[in-house]
Amino acid sequence: MSHLKENYSQFFKDLAPNNNSEWFNENRKRYEKDVKIPFHNLVAELITQLAKIDKNIEGTKPSDCIFRINRDIRFSKDKTPYKISMSAAIAPGGRKNMSYPGFYFEATPEGINIYGGVYMAEKPQLEAIRNLIATNLKQFETIITEHDFKKKYGGKILGEKQVRLAPELKEAAEKQPLIFNKQFYFEASLDESCLIKDNLTEILTDYFKTARPVSQFLCKAF
Repeated sequence: MSHLKENYSQFFKDLAPNNNSEWFNENRKRYEKDVKIPFHNLVAELITQLAKIDKNIEGTKPSDCIFRINRDIRFSKDKTPYKISMSAAIAPGGRKNMSYPGFYFEATPEGINIYGGVYMAEKPQLEAIRNLIATNLKQFETIITEHDFKKKYGGKILGEKQVRLAPELKEAAEKQPLIFNKQFYFEASLDESCLIKDNLTEILTDYFKTARPVSQFLCKAF
């Protein structure tokens, strides 16, 4: 079934030029009906499907995964109070666990953005990932160049780079420059038509399955 309807996108299109508390409060019932509840139901169904693939996700609640629509404006020049999308991070512990190779997606009026991999690794985890890649260069190269991963995610592992590495990693880094990364994430985008498709959950689950070998590899470092 389709959880998100056309009214989902329309709410955010209307919010964009009226991004203030007064307008939002006047349209709160509309937000609850067209955005909050449908997105919650989508995430709940997706958790059920992903938990069949990754047992570590079992028991995760949608409320743990879904990010608030309110923006944190404390240190931002942009003081608009609301995001123009809904997003969720499905991982053990939900959105608070940004080091686990889980499944993050955001549903915007323009479509769906999907992310996976490791975005905020602690220093010991980062060192472990680098050592894991360095000692498994061939396996790592094989999984990031796999046909379906290249097709869906472009076969690209993204992230900020570090200038210096431990001396014992330099030789491996010459063969695999991704060892310099401080983050190891990947991304994909789906157009607006996917938002209201009856099989949206299946589509997102398929993207999760495609990324699974990369995620499982990174998990070995934890």
